[in-house]
Amino acid sequence: MQIYSIPVLSDNYIFLLYDRDRQIAAVVDPAEARPVLQMLEELGAELVAIFNTHHHGDHVGGNAQLLARFPSAIVYGGEVDRGRIPGQQVFLKAGDRIEFSDRSAEILFVPGHTRAHIAYYFAPTSSAESGELFCGDTLFSGGCGRLFEGTPEQMVRSLSQIRALPDQTRIWCAHEYTLNNLKFALAVDRGNAELQRRFKEVQELRSHDQATIPSMLGTEKQTNPFLRWDTPAIQRAMQRSTEVETFAELRRQKDRF
Repeated sequence: MQIYSIPVLSDNYIFLLYDRDRQIAAVVDPAEARPVLQMLEELGAELVAIFNTHHHGDHVGGNAQLLARFPSAIVYGGEVDRGRIPGQQVFLKAGDRIEFSDRSAEILFVPGHTRAHIAYYFAPTSSAESGELFCGDTLFSGGCGRLFEGTPEQMVRSLSQIRALPDQTRIWCAHEYTLNNLKFALAVDRGNAELQRRFKEVQELRSHDQATIPSMLGTEKQTNPFLRWDTPAIQRAMQRSTEVETFAELRRQKDRF
């Protein structure tokens, strides 16, 4: 399974999963149809699945046009998103599995950004491979999604599920927010040497208009404050003593940053 990133809108990514042997493809969170159709044509591939993480327009905006071109494609989304995702046919809940190519993905129910958000986790098939997590707007590189429909308690539980995955998991989040996220991270975690090193790397990448997605979960665990709500350094910076209170204050400060 090959993965292609397609940058769209101002900072979104669409991800195209491609099986070269079968000449089939699946797409994750198609904000727009046109660039997906263009890549499918270049690859000579048939679209067989649309994997949506949640209902926001910059994640489902291309569904209808893609279905018009590939009417046999199956649209997957969260069970709680019923009625909110165009063309949805499969309603997924925690622990369900979906198949693409020769790979199987587990569904994680990760509410917080929205009440129905899900993520797709493809575990590695060998020790030499990385896992692949398509997490929409739940975990970002260096940050996390705003809480539009969920609570801090929900988001901590959701991010805890992601944090429990192996370090060698690639994080395919849906937006190029890394540089600004790390500026905030440095403001609340100044003594983190690994974060300082990462910030310099990301500055260099973005100065050349290069993508910072995917990131590695192991790096996120070391440098992303939204996975470090239970560390003494972050709790001191937030002047909070419990995990949920610390996370909630982090999110409040980031919203105003």
